[in-house]
Amino acid sequence: MNREMFHAKRLFAFCLVLSLLAGCAPASAPAQMPPSAERTLFAMDTVMTLRLYEGGGEDLLDQAEERVKTLESLLSVTDESSEIYALDHEGQAALSTDTADLLAAALSMCRRTGGALDISIYPVLRTWGFTTGEYTVPNEETIAALLPLVDYTQVELSSSTASLPDGMEIDLGSVAKGYTGEELAGLLKENGVTSALLDLGGNIQAVGAKPDGSPWRVGIRDPEGEDNLGVVEIIGQAVVTSGGYERYFEEDGVRYWHILDPQTGTPAHSGLVSVTIVGDSGTICDGLSTALFVMGLDKALDHWRQYQDFEAIFVSEDGSVTITPGLQSNFALTQTNRTLTVAQP
Repeated sequence: MNREMFHAKRLFAFCLVLSLLAGCAPASAPAQMPPSAERTLFAMDTVMTLRLYEGGGEDLLDQAEERVKTLESLLSVTDESSEIYALDHEGQAALSTDTADLLAAALSMCRRTGGALDISIYPVLRTWGFTTGEYTVPNEETIAALLPLVDYTQVELSSSTASLPDGMEIDLGSVAKGYTGEELAGLLKENGVTSALLDLGGNIQAVGAKPDGSPWRVGIRDPEGEDNLGVVEIIGQAVVTSGGYERYFEEDGVRYWHILDPQTGTPAHSGLVSVTIVGDSGTICDGLSTALFVMGLDKALDHWRQYQDFEAIFVSEDGSVTITPGLQSNFALTQTNRTLTVAQP
């Protein structure tokens, strides 16, 4: 997609790296088996790498790349031929099945999180300069004028037609890469792929396990540096991270990051600096990584207790790490100076 697709979630936003490729596996670990087919492409304003290990080949990678480009052409907020651009600028648009399905999923995530995720935050995000790189701290009057239009409940979706109030604009970047990962995983599995790893600019989506049956090892970046904080093992799941360190600017000694609180229109300060979501649905992981960052640790854990369809790794401002119980056996810190707490069910 384009620059906005970093979603308030980010250009290379989640900064996840494959631990074996990044040298985070134990020194005695065997070398990573090379993929049988691999493709690197630039789409949705990020570099994507698709690696097939068992099943499929170049023809299937051609199909996968075409699928990515199709979704990008539908969902871009700056491409004048996209359906989202038409909706944002005309206030109403007929949508393809892909766009309608993703919009429905995004609105569901907005409702589920009580507006901690709000796809109508886009004009505020743009005002801060996070979609253009022309950073500025807007004054209170400017934000106050935009906030009445930050209200996902005013987005109307009926079958394949959507409409917005005058002046409202939406951006599906908060869930687009997660959805794309799910779509690609489905395409690969339908065509006989049993082992693959997809890196969509930091959004990780696994198909099955490694060829030897062991889990994939995904490194989680330390919000305070370039090294890994820890490693999580997954089979057939998605891993998505949001953090205040990913995109920010400083003015007069104050740091402003791109994850905005929809209630205030200003950078979210919830006590968290990084949130990683692990789960079966890339779309849900994508949406929750930002929403739970906005919520803060206590509310985020309450959300997990209510739904329990994901696992999470929370890094707080004091450097402490909290994980949900489902990760107790497949997440390990690689930094010994951190305290690790397992949340109570």
